[in-house]
Amino acid sequence: MIAISRPVTGPEEILAMQKIFESGWLGLGSTVYEFEEELKKYLGVGNAIAVNTGTSALHIALAGFGVGPGDEVILPSITFAACVQAVISLGARPVFAESHEESLLIDIDDVEKKLTSKTKVVMPVHFAGASCDMLRLMALAEQRGFKVIEDAAHAFGSDYKGRKVGTMGHAACFSFDPIKNITTGEGGAVVLSDDGVAEDIRRMRILGIDKDTWNRYKNTRAYLYEVVSPGYRYHMPNFCAAVGLEQLKKLPGFIARRREIGLRYQKAFTGVPGLTPIALDLNEVVPHIYIVRVAAERRDAFMEALKGRGVGTGVHYIANHSQPFFSQYAKEPLPRADILWREIVTLPMHCALTDAEVDTVIEAVLAFFASPVASAA
Repeated sequence: MIAISRPVTGPEEILAMQKIFESGWLGLGSTVYEFEEELKKYLGVGNAIAVNTGTSALHIALAGFGVGPGDEVILPSITFAACVQAVISLGARPVFAESHEESLLIDIDDVEKKLTSKTKVVMPVHFAGASCDMLRLMALAEQRGFKVIEDAAHAFGSDYKGRKVGTMGHAACFSFDPIKNITTGEGGAVVLSDDGVAEDIRRMRILGIDKDTWNRYKNTRAYLYEVVSPGYRYHMPNFCAAVGLEQLKKLPGFIARRREIGLRYQKAFTGVPGLTPIALDLNEVVPHIYIVRVAAERRDAFMEALKGRGVGTGVHYIANHSQPFFSQYAKEPLPRADILWREIVTLPMHCALTDAEVDTVIEAVLAFFASPVASAA
């Protein structure tokens, strides 16, 4: 079965981890700081704080900007459940917004309708690697006084109007889990310009302690520390950062390959009756996933047909307002999201795909829509 996603690693990552294990210092230390510096250089940001998962990044960024009980956070319903759980875990209320049909990006018109005096944060999700309309959203944030925390988990390496995605909001969160555009094995990062909030987040990732272990043992009395704020055990360990440093070296090749595959899909699928690829400008976007829309009544048959030809598929994502636990927060209907999540299908997109496998995916998709049964449905 051709996998939807998979990591691409090699002997370089193994050797880098081996050096960390031989050093005897596996936890938060100099390799993490080096990784953070490389992130800052690549993105052109003032602060990069590496954490253990992308979900932790979302949670700690929201906490860093003071989100708590009584606050509202607006986010798209069509996104990963981690976004919603991060909001709920702080006692805040998620407010679900619609997504655009052509791109699955958050609808800023709908965001504007849902702003209230309780809106503390808007969390756009840069879906499949593409950025939402950040210029309009930041102008709205300036007018209405809320913060923008970008979920850029899908978008590491993408550009938006001449800037790296994740550098326009008050903060942005990245994920480096095994299937993202680069991986650290598991990990994430918060990037932001506000030095004060960044310092708070750095403390929060190590349980609110004022000095991390790496720096506490540099002189005789440095072991003394104080717990000065709430906190979590969210730091990234050195061995994950070592993998990330090697992945950053490979990023240009990863970007080129993802765009190459995306262009082949776009060329093959554009204009096929019954099939609608989501809009991606591959001059700017590094596609993390590749999604097409198929009529809801045909989607299961489509996915089953591809499975029969050895092609894996998935659904990213089921609308969160319809999830049993999250539905209690859904105060208004979201008819567009209800339609979209039942139509979307994720096709294989990763740098380990061979040209022959890409051919197989394309042939399987086109064969389904060329079949008399599919045409008649």
